[in-house]
Amino acid sequence: MPAHIHLIRHAQGHHNLTPLNHSLPDPLLTPLGLTQCSQLMSRFPYTPLVTHIVASPLRRTLYTALESFSALVEGSEGSTRERLRVIALPEIQETSDLPCDTGSSISLLQEEFGQGRWKDVVDFSLLKEDWNDKSASSPWAPAETAVEQRAHKARLYLRKLADDWERENAGEEAHIIVVTHGGLLHFLTEDWCGYNKILGTGWENSEFRTYTFKVGEEAMRDGVDMASFQEKNESLKRRQGRDERLTADEERELRAVGAGSGEMWMEESKKDKGKGSVDAAPGGEMVESDEFKK
Repeated sequence: MPAHIHLIRHAQGHHNLTPLNHSLPDPLLTPLGLTQCSQLMSRFPYTPLVTHIVASPLRRTLYTALESFSALVEGSEGSTRERLRVIALPEIQETSDLPCDTGSSISLLQEEFGQGRWKDVVDFSLLKEDWNDKSASSPWAPAETAVEQRAHKARLYLRKLADDWERENAGEEAHIIVVTHGGLLHFLTEDWCGYNKILGTGWENSEFRTYTFKVGEEAMRDGVDMASFQEKNESLKRRQGRDERLTADEERELRAVGAGSGEMWMEESKKDKGKGSVDAAPGGEMVESDEFKK
């Protein structure tokens, strides 16, 4: 049965307000970001069907998942439905190595989410101590090849999560919410349509799109199972008014332009760190530059 993957970009964080805030480590959501979560909660049409919630381990994505889908993790009065936990998946963290795109240590995350309203509702078991190491030799490095590899690994994980659930729940389809970042979403979907190299993404804060997995030869590339996504027609219609999709050649052209400029911007971010002004990064959120547009 087809699994449904609902990809969501996080709500507005403090680093989205001004380039100067890109030096903030693992920033939280703004008041507007919290409002966006409430709006997402009311307009997301698949909540009763959701079987899993997966999120990047950065705080803005975790809080977007928790605030937007609180009914699923806290439960509602009179409901017999089992409460869901949010699975923190390191492979879908943001792409750049700026402080705002670098996650907190496991110990700090466990302390923050081990008390109060969200006590023990986030599963950090997939995180290793070096999950937030963005050095050049790390699998989490802000390099195009490394990001492609972890996006592929994330798709394989999500497909297995869906397959395992559907095998145990015969006749039902998995609906997986995935809350991640603007830059990473292009690598995850392999879709560069609307990519903006200034903003670093073609996704709005708290935007959601729905996908299924390609099957058979469509999922293969050079003999490798890519576990690729295909956006559902209803999702395409919702965001662009029609369900037309790009051809394979058009996707390849966009990929060359998008990822190529992404790599360039990543390199520029390394050279320009420490300067006063910053601009959007291919990692979705921003790198330093002399020009800022938002």
